Amino acid sequence: MTSLEQVLDKDGVRLTVEDAVATVSLTNPAKRNVQSPALWRALTDAGRSLPGDVRVVVLRAEGTSFSAGLDRQAFTPEGFDGEPSFMDLARGSDTELDAAIAEYQEGFVWLRRNDIVSIAAVQGHAIGAGFQLALACDLRVVASDVQFAMRETSLGLVPDLTGTHPLVGLVGYARALEICATGRFVQAEEAERTGLANLVVPGEELDAAVRDLAGALLAAPRDAVIETKALLQGAAGRSFEAQRTAERASQARRLRDLAGLAD
Repeated sequence: MTSLEQVLDKDGVRLTVEDAVATVSLTNPAKRNVQSPALWRALTDAGRSLPGDVRVVVLRAEGTSFSAGLDRQAFTPEGFDGEPSFMDLARGSDTELDAAIAEYQEGFVWLRRNDIVSIAAVQGHAIGAGFQLALACDLRVVASDVQFAMRETSLGLVPDLTGTHPLVGLVGYARALEICATGRFVQAEEAERTGLANLVVPGEELDAAVRDLAGALLAAPRDAVIETKALLQGAAGRSFEAQRTAERASQARRLRDLAGLAD
């Protein structure tokens, strides 16, 4: 029986759960869902608040833009209320600065957990931190008006919210370097052609397409999906022979489980 529960709603992030599907929504459309440390902590809290029976996480955004990236208030001397400004962080020790950035990254890394499949539903602008948030997900379904851009270098910064690894994995080193160094827009056709997008649909069909994909993901047994995701995530770092070995070990676990012989 379907049941919808609102689990969290704070700092521009809302988490709702309906059976095995959790939806994380960015809820500040008036500011094009710009991001801040408070939002990143709310994303971390959303990940920690997931019920154990959730299998699919949909990351979406209200309004016409997925996320226009970092709120530029971060670069002002006063920063955000109750937060150290980025200028204050820069004056700290290397250890303090590293710890602060690591905390920000936590809002992104949980979307790669083996026990869930995450889908970003992306419309309009996904810039900088917004691009990296979409890249944090396993899959991306995008509207035909999508515009990805990595603008950190234009600000004298680097992408540091875990986006560089998946970007290189999806489009290759040379194209990733060109996208990041120029800060240019990647639109829907290129996103689909290069693997950034799994599917491109008209904007009015975005929610329905994501629902269909979530339903298809839920059709397979959970443990088989978890094992398959782990296999694929590790493939790039293994040799062909090591991947063969990993496949055999994973399949042995599945067979024993199906036969009721699991440890």
